[in-house]
Amino acid sequence: MKKEKGNAIALLPIGIFLVLYLGLGILFEYVMKIPMGFYNVPIVVAFLAAILAACLQNRKVDFDKKLELMARGVGDKNIITMLLIFLAAGSFVGVVGRSSAESVAYCMLTLIPARFSVAVLFVVACFVSVAMGTSVGTITLLVPIAAAVSKASGFDLAFCVASVIGGAMFGDNLSFISDTTIAACNGQGCEMKDKFRENFWIAFPAAVVTLAVILILSFQTEIKGHVTQSYHLLQVLPYVLVLIGGIVGINVFVVLLTGIVSGAVIMLAGGHITPVELLTNMGSGVSGMFETCMVAILVAAMCALIREYGGFDALLGWIHKIFRGKKGGQLGMGLLVGAMDIATANNTVAIVMANPIAKEMAQEYDITPRKTASILDTFSCIFQGIIPYGAQMLVAISAVNELGGEISAFQIMPKLYYPMFLLLASIVTILKSDRQQGSL
Repeated sequence: MKKEKGNAIALLPIGIFLVLYLGLGILFEYVMKIPMGFYNVPIVVAFLAAILAACLQNRKVDFDKKLELMARGVGDKNIITMLLIFLAAGSFVGVVGRSSAESVAYCMLTLIPARFSVAVLFVVACFVSVAMGTSVGTITLLVPIAAAVSKASGFDLAFCVASVIGGAMFGDNLSFISDTTIAACNGQGCEMKDKFRENFWIAFPAAVVTLAVILILSFQTEIKGHVTQSYHLLQVLPYVLVLIGGIVGINVFVVLLTGIVSGAVIMLAGGHITPVELLTNMGSGVSGMFETCMVAILVAAMCALIREYGGFDALLGWIHKIFRGKKGGQLGMGLLVGAMDIATANNTVAIVMANPIAKEMAQEYDITPRKTASILDTFSCIFQGIIPYGAQMLVAISAVNELGGEISAFQIMPKLYYPMFLLLASIVTILKSDRQQGSL
């Protein structure tokens, strides 16, 4: 069957998904005032509607052929690997639990003077999110501690919360078990350690500058008290093992299995959990990844049809008219995944949707898979870290409200220094790498 070229109508399913998910999300959140309205919109249902629209297109192709195309997209090796890693990562997080992350935070807050409390919150959020692989999980754990720090020390609440969100996005971008890293690396066919090395020299300078700004602002604040709480530092060991194993380059499944086994032994031996609770938590951790897995499957099926109908060719044609050269291609990738993230309010979904288009762009502009994966992950985290209706922001606000506080997204956003510096570092890196390659 001859493939259609440059068929813009083939992109209609993406438009249908965005109208359903983004439109209903805005309606619920800002018009009907339903708390966390975006997350009352079933994203899987929105994707099913988009796939139905894709199936109704191109009547020349019979339905059995369309099923075959979708099956081929879903059965891709990278998609299967991604799904298995998602489930293993969910099991690891379920085994280790929230007490380990809290131990890291309270240990550092107990040992370091109160004036450095917000800086400690940022550093702890960076470590915990790298170790846990989830920005939302990190925010859920640390925002209550940030609220306690603000109340005890006199630091501005929005400043404390924004520092936690920034640190959480640092780890979301770099972690070996983050769903964004898994999605970006498997979608582009590159090793996680290679993507980590590519990303590190973008994220680390941004984090250092952010830490310096936090310290400067901290020294301009009058301090009143100190935060203390009991902790169990041994529970941090599984996270450290996973982090070291990932950096060294050990197979991701071996790394996660090591984390699961060591976490189970420590939690059981220390009497922190019973065997039944351990199994229940593992199941809950895996269940927490089900929606992400379903989204990956549905997006793979939808994109297979869109590609076959010529939708990607049309999109690439538009991109070529706007962005020229390797530098323009990299910037185009960043803006593409950023636009997807603004529309979906989910950086993993944005990466999964952008992956097939970015892979074709990478071939067109001669961009390496690890660079492509790095750009997708970094730019999706930048936009996800600042949008006022993203899960990270909504969870942080909800946590503060549950503790009796009051804060809005627009109080937090001006203090989100890390996403701002990460954007600057990303743009500088793109311009710099292009110059270096041009001089060779």
